[in-house]
Amino acid sequence: QVQLVESGGGSVQAGGSLRLSCAASGITYSTYCVAWFRQTPGKEREGIAIIVTGGRFTDYADSVKGRFTLSQDNAKNTVYLQMNSLKLEDTAMYYCAAYLGACLVGPPKFTRNIFAYWGQGTQVTVSS
Repeated sequence: QVQLVESGGGSVQAGGSLRLSCAASGITYSTYCVAWFRQTPGKEREGIAIIVTGGRFTDYADSVKGRFTLSQDNAKNTVYLQMNSLKLEDTAMYYCAAYLGACLVGPPKFTRNIFAYWGQGTQVTVSS
């Protein structure tokens, strides 16, 4: 049974940092494309960061580029999203997702329906 479990969310002041974790069981991250999405009420789920199979390459949405950093610990089967310089607009529910195989390139890389596995989400709230 595949399970992705996010953790690390919480409340932080603008300019602060948080590190989200996504621990996997039932799959091996080194062979999966893994991404983080976020969603606020009334808006579509937005892909923000993706880590290429094996953790060799990462890519980010413009909204988080330069502030968020992905990393992968294959020994712990966990992907981390380090979020720095948080802004009010980063407030959202954050989800990790994965599918077996290589990540797509370009805009299709965040196509939601290609991600077979999703976590339950972790809330991030940024306040002024």
